[in-house]
Amino acid sequence: MAKAHLSHDEFFTQLATLLENTQKAGHGSVHLNQKRSTSSPPTSSPPQANPSPVTHDTTSAPTSPAAKVPDDPLWDLHPPEPLPIIVRATDGKSTKNDKKTKNPDKVKLSTVVQPDEIEGFFARYADVCKAGMQGLKKRDRSKRKKDKGRKKKGGAGEGEKKA
Repeated sequence: MAKAHLSHDEFFTQLATLLENTQKAGHGSVHLNQKRSTSSPPTSSPPQANPSPVTHDTTSAPTSPAAKVPDDPLWDLHPPEPLPIIVRATDGKSTKNDKKTKNPDKVKLSTVVQPDEIEGFFARYADVCKAGMQGLKKRDRSKRKKDKGRKKKGGAGEGEKKA
C-alpha cells in the first residue's frame, strides 16, 4: 500500500464512517480482512547461505522449534515470538463502471496490531463492526419459500405412494 498504516483510533473512526456511508447508500460492500504480518522486526541474524561445515548428529534435536530447518517447508508456522497482524478494510470499489480503470475513490484503511494489543483491539473492532451492521436488511427469502412450497404440493412426496 502506498499509504502508511493508520493508528488504531484513526482506523476505527474511518471504519465507522465507511460502514455508515455504505449503509446510507443502500448498497455496496465493505471488505474486512486480516493477516499475519510477514515483516517482523529483525531480532536475530538471517540464516546464512553457506553455514560452517555440517556435522550430522542424529541424537540432538534443533535447539528451538522455530529454528529454520532447510527440509521443513512449514518452518515459519512457529515464529520465535508472536508476529503483528495487519487489519484492512476497503469499500470494494476496485474499478470504475467501465471495468478497465482503477477507481481513485476507493477507500483503503489498514492498521498494524502488535501482539500485546490484540485483545483490546478486537474488543473495540467487534463493537465498531456490530454498530455498523445494525442497519443491514434481512434477506428476502419469500421467493425461495414459495418455490419450495410448490415443489412439495406439485409432486409426490417421499412418504406418499403413487396409485
